Amino acid sequence: MKKLAPRTRKVRILATLGPSSSGEDMIRRLFLAGADAFRINMSHGTHEGHAANIEAIRALEKEFGRPTTILADLQGPKLRIGTFADGPVELREGDIFRLDRDQSPGDARRVCLPHPEIFAALNEGSRLLLDDGKLVLRVQAVDDNVIETRVEIGGRLSERKGVNVPDVVLPMAAMTDKDRRDLAFAIEAGADWIALSFVQRPDDLAEARRLMGGHGGLLAKIEKPAAVTRLDEILDMADAVMVARGDLGVELPPQAVPPLQKQIVETARRLGKPVVVATQMLESMIKSPTPTRAEVSDVATAVYDGADAVMLSAETAAGDWPEQAVAMMDSIAHSVEHDPGYLDRLHFTKTVPDPTTSDALAEASQSITNTVSAKAIVCFTSSGSTVRRIARERPSAPILALTPRVSTARRMGLFWGVQAVRTKDIGSFEEMIGKARRMALRHGMATGGDKIIILAGVPFGTPGSTNVLHVATIRGDELKMHGEG
Repeated sequence: MKKLAPRTRKVRILATLGPSSSGEDMIRRLFLAGADAFRINMSHGTHEGHAANIEAIRALEKEFGRPTTILADLQGPKLRIGTFADGPVELREGDIFRLDRDQSPGDARRVCLPHPEIFAALNEGSRLLLDDGKLVLRVQAVDDNVIETRVEIGGRLSERKGVNVPDVVLPMAAMTDKDRRDLAFAIEAGADWIALSFVQRPDDLAEARRLMGGHGGLLAKIEKPAAVTRLDEILDMADAVMVARGDLGVELPPQAVPPLQKQIVETARRLGKPVVVATQMLESMIKSPTPTRAEVSDVATAVYDGADAVMLSAETAAGDWPEQAVAMMDSIAHSVEHDPGYLDRLHFTKTVPDPTTSDALAEASQSITNTVSAKAIVCFTSSGSTVRRIARERPSAPILALTPRVSTARRMGLFWGVQAVRTKDIGSFEEMIGKARRMALRHGMATGGDKIIILAGVPFGTPGSTNVLHVATIRGDELKMHGEG
């Protein structure tokens, strides 16, 4: 097993794999450049290709002894228009344009829209956005078979372009048949997180949760305005959340997205659910080896706001500089986290503990860390729930999560400030203290004379039983004997 220097960065980096980053060599380079987790985009590629990438990630995990997170992102229901008889058409402002259920090729006056649920949901005055919002249609009249619209923003329209419906909640399931097949594959392949696209309401998460059968964590992507209005309820049902700014930016005015991003991040932090900020973070690095200053500022803002993870999409999936994009994001995050005012800014968001022993100890660990200048918080965990609570407090010291379950260790790769290690379970109080000291030394989080905070549950090995907090000091003689015990 090769030695890898400990990562001191608190925010996690999630890198999307694709044509530019498939294969053992490039995945390894992204990992060494700073990627903590990898996104498998089920909208593209084949199961065979995804399986090969997952195998490469697991090989790296074994080589370096570092549990590595895999997130499988389901495509969700994609709404698209039909075809045109003579190629792209030009829609002009003020034109009347009809969308109908006639499957014959369209022209400049009409096109097929093969989604009956849209017809059922629209009202007069509703908007339809085509081609990522480049064209805007306003509904004049609608029945079961025809939507008559007036063009508000025109332009060139090609066949099979996407349709967004921002003003209504569509009566459609969040999962398609393709999603169900992809989910079955992802669970079988050992994905640690499943991301559900186009969530509109809490009920959308129920089917995915049932099909997952207890395997992995469920992440809700917030990319529909309807989801924002029920954010707390969605977060209650999900294990994590993603600010998917791409579709949010299509269905909402651009200026509405930044405050919503802050609202979603703050709500997730308050509820103790990991939150990922995604889409177009270093967009210019798809073609350029360096980002714009505005993009650097955008990433920095997400880090200052306390996001658990920041995600690279096309930058690593299809860009010319995938390794450099990861390294740049890593560099930006390090720069922000070394700002003397960083932790103060993080704590602008108030996190109120639930009236449970685990929450009380998680909150206390942050306070005690500051009081005694502890160098690390070491938490023994089976499910990861206490570690998530500790991470919610955004402590000044790194969190070392020790678990006997590899699935738990991998899932914690989206938790802020957490380094997860798979290790044997403990059976006594003395073993707890000894192992915590040794592992803090082994993973470079403490040295002789340093204090560490230890959290565990008695009886040991029982999920959800965290009820012990102990302050320990690393002894000088342990520096020579910190092998696994």
